[in-house]
Order: sequence, then structure tokens, then C-alpha cells
Amino acid sequence: MAEIAFGGWGGSNGNGRPEPEIVFSNVRILDGTGEAPYSGDVTVAGNRIKSVSRAGSGFGNGGWSATNGEQRIDGRGMTLMPGMIDAHLHLSWNNAPGIDPIQLMPIEEHMLNCVYMAKLVIDAGFTAGYGAAAAKPRLDVVIRDAIREGKVPGPRYTAAGPELTVVGGLGDASLPHIPHEGLNLGIVVSGVEEIRREVRQLMKWGNDTIKINLSGEELTGMGAEESQFTDEEVMVAVSEAKGRGRRIAAHARSAESIRRCVKLGIEIIYHASYSDEETLDLLEANKDKHFVAPGLAWLINVARNAGEYGIVPGTPMTDRYERELEHACETMLAMHKRGIRVLIGGDYGFAWTPHGTNAKDFEYFVDMVGFSPMEAIKAGTMYGGQIMGMADELGVIREGYLADLVLVDGDPLTNIKVLQDPSRLVAIMQDGKFHKEPDMNRVGVRLSA
Repeated sequence: MAEIAFGGWGGSNGNGRPEPEIVFSNVRILDGTGEAPYSGDVTVAGNRIKSVSRAGSGFGNGGWSATNGEQRIDGRGMTLMPGMIDAHLHLSWNNAPGIDPIQLMPIEEHMLNCVYMAKLVIDAGFTAGYGAAAAKPRLDVVIRDAIREGKVPGPRYTAAGPELTVVGGLGDASLPHIPHEGLNLGIVVSGVEEIRREVRQLMKWGNDTIKINLSGEELTGMGAEESQFTDEEVMVAVSEAKGRGRRIAAHARSAESIRRCVKLGIEIIYHASYSDEETLDLLEANKDKHFVAPGLAWLINVARNAGEYGIVPGTPMTDRYERELEHACETMLAMHKRGIRVLIGGDYGFAWTPHGTNAKDFEYFVDMVGFSPMEAIKAGTMYGGQIMGMADELGVIREGYLADLVLVDGDPLTNIKVLQDPSRLVAIMQDGKFHKEPDMNRVGVRLSA
């Protein structure tokens, strides 16, 4: 056996033979299920996890008893965990200082920006993300397909179209003297037939998820606790989407909008800041049907860290966001205690919440909501696989699952902030191939003869 240098992983090895198996040896396995970490080995064959073995089983003890052609990485006690998953991801939010620079960007430049954002997200260790709305109808579809086909690096992704809204609602930004839909971040509809047509159009364009704005957003002039749409309009959207095997998500900050998600069959609930006992009871009774992704990073940073962009702390606007943040943290902890799935995903993509900082969510869940580090990691791995519709193959280190893995120099359970430091993400693997190859100075690497 000889030491080797990395010359690119995945694909052909140059002589027509299949690529050798990859073994992460001498690692601390944090498998995403909530089980305590353990020392052992993880073997990857193709794009799947072939085996997971504990130290002391005759295999996970740092030895080099390799099969022919096997590539073995000695993790030297580092943490191996599933690739992180963002449940509230907007790849067409382009780290701009406001909504207008996002929506008014020409589509050609915008598509390139989606490519840039996708790379920032996977560079941060997020190997998958659930699309939570796009700025233009097919941006998510195109970036999803480009990532899937290996044309550009990025997280596994589901495509959502622009948010559906009502006249005068969240996402309708047209002016009285310029009634042009190009100014709108959402698709404006009024009545059941208009919403039926737009849902069908979004599905025709290839979107996986239909998102509907059931409540407002303070920055847009429509209050977070205001609600919009009629039940009849929502029911048509749900019926059309589910009839074609698509999923429904909602921007739902108010207690009323959360209850309508449950009653009308909307699976994915974004924000869910305001709640009450009736709402919590209803959601708990249906907890296996729903996912909640609160977007805490948006609330925190709009309230406290966007002053240089004109959103000044201590003003009536930011005071309203502070109030919502307080409610959101209380609501998320109450939901978590009731067994409702609350997922990592902070609505990143603005200048004060840039893509690439997505792992801040783990810190927020621990420090502001009251999750344990293990619970936060489970919310950003195992639950992420579930919202992706891939519960039996993604988000957990388990035999037969997809090989989306991150090797971390440190222990996230004692310092959750380690996940925010790109230099501590020693290797990032997606689908059995390295997006970020292991640093030869920090791990031992051998290739069997």
C-alpha cells in the first residue's frame, strides 16, 4: 500500500475500471438520527453508503486491512456527519440589499447568480436544500436540473416557482401608475380560476412545489399577522397541485394562516411565527403531515443587522421584527416539545443574510430557541431528508443511504459554531463524489494495491 495524492475523485480511474471504494476510517460518526456519536468506519461504494461499522468490530480501529483498490481516509478522530440540508432555500435570492435588486435583475444575469449562490451553499456543507420560492418562474427549475445533471456544483434541490399572492398582498409591488407585473416578486391572482391557471402553468414549467402567501411581511407594508386568500382559492391550489403529484408550501406567519395550512392540506409551513394553544393543538394532532421551517435568520438580521441597508434598529419597523422574533422563538420551542418537526432553514439570500452563512441556523436554534446541539443537527439532517421526500435515503449515515457526507474538524455537539467555519469542513462529499477533497495535511490517505 502506498500514500497517494488526490488527482480528482469520482468517475473513471483512467483504465476503465470502476472507481475504488472510499472508506472514512477512524472517524467519530454523528449519524443524524439523534443517537450518540460513536467511533468507526464508513465505506462508500458508488453514490451510496455501503457499510457503517463501529470501532472494535474488527474493522473500525484505524487499521489498513483494505480490499483491492480501496481508498482509505484516516479521519484522525474527526466528526463525520450527513451533509446539511436547508429546508427554506431560495437560490434565486442573490445576496442583494433588498427585493428590487433581486426581482429587477435581467434573467440572463439572474441565472448566472443562481449558479453562484448554489456553489456558496454547497461550499458551506449544505448538500441539499428545499426550494422555498423563486424570483422568476423557471429559475429554480433550471438550476435544479443543472445541479442534477452535474453541470454546476450545488445542493440537491427542489424547484418552486414565484409565490402566489393576491392583489395588494405580499409580493404585489406594482405601483398605481406602473401596473407592470415585472415589479412583482410574486404572481398576483384573484379568484379561483386565476389561481387554477397559474398553478397549472407553474407545474407545466416543471416546478416541484407551489407556494402560496397566506399572510404578510412587515417590510412590504402588509403586516405579518394579516391574512389573505379565501379558503376556496387555497383549496383549488391544493387540489390542482396534489392532483399532479406536486407539493404545497405556504408563507404563513399568523396563527390563522398556520391553522389554514393544517385544515386545507398545505404540508410545508414557512415562518409560523405567531401561534396560540388552538393552533399548536391542531398542528400537534397532524404533526406527521407537516414541516415547519421558521426562517429565524431573516427575523434576527432584519431586526438587528441591516442598518447599513436602511433598516435601522430601534425604529418601529425593526421593533415589529423584534416582537415577531420573540414570538417565533417561543413558538418553535413549543412546537418542538410537542414533537412537531421544526427544520433548519433561515430564508438566506439577502445582503444581511447571505448564502454561505446558512449554518448560522444551528447556532440560532441552540442559543435562541433552546434546542440541544444534537436536536439542531437532527433538524438539519434527518428532518431535511424527510422534507426532501427522500426519508429512506438522505439525511442519515446508514447503510444504503446516499453518500452525502461532511467531515468536520471538531465536535459540533460541544461547539455548534464549528459548522460555520469553512476551514473546519475538511471534506464535503455529495452523491459519493468529493465536492471538497480532503486536505492531505489534515487526514491520512492510502490506496490499497
